[in-house]
Amino acid sequence: MLRVGLTGGIASGKSAVGNMFVVLGGYVVQADDIAHQLMLPGEEVYLEVVRHFGREILNPDGSIHRGKLAEAAFGDVAAGQPSRVEELNRIVHPAVVLKQEEWMRGIGRAYPEAVAVVEAALILEANMGRCFDRLVVVTCGPEQRIERWAQRRNVDLESARREVTRRMAAQLPDEKKIKAADYVIDNSGPMEKTEKQARKVFAELQRDAKKAL
Repeated sequence: MLRVGLTGGIASGKSAVGNMFVVLGGYVVQADDIAHQLMLPGEEVYLEVVRHFGREILNPDGSIHRGKLAEAAFGDVAAGQPSRVEELNRIVHPAVVLKQEEWMRGIGRAYPEAVAVVEAALILEANMGRCFDRLVVVTCGPEQRIERWAQRRNVDLESARREVTRRMAAQLPDEKKIKAADYVIDNSGPMEKTEKQARKVFAELQRDAKKAL
């Protein structure tokens, strides 16, 4: 089995590339999905997040309102509110990493030739690169990120620009991610071009997975 980290900045198209890998035969899990499960009411991570960030981040049913948590974590520097992203990451990341490792071990036992891919935004920021055999970075231009975020969240471009800028401040720039990458997929062009790159990269990952047996 080959352990692959799939990362990139906000709205770069990581999930789109992950879906392409699935179609090509890969096994993909999203760190966001793991984090969502860990933050369900009653989970230890949920209790710690609420203890640190207060019940103001909760919906009426007691579940975590992701938008309110993001507001509390990313803060508003212009309004004098400091970022608390690192505090949130210290609570969530260790538990997410344990679940990722458990998932990859399970895939390896069931499918020895598998390409097991973990899609996560903060692999390098959390010093998790050592957890993987290969690292794939997805990139795109800044304006494309803003347009994609606006479409995804159904907000205007100015609101999207503010949110993307705020979130990118908590991430490494693409230049540093690219330096750490084994493969880079440029998602700034037509989807057909991205798919062509994904097919080429995945063929090499499959080859390496078989060599690792």
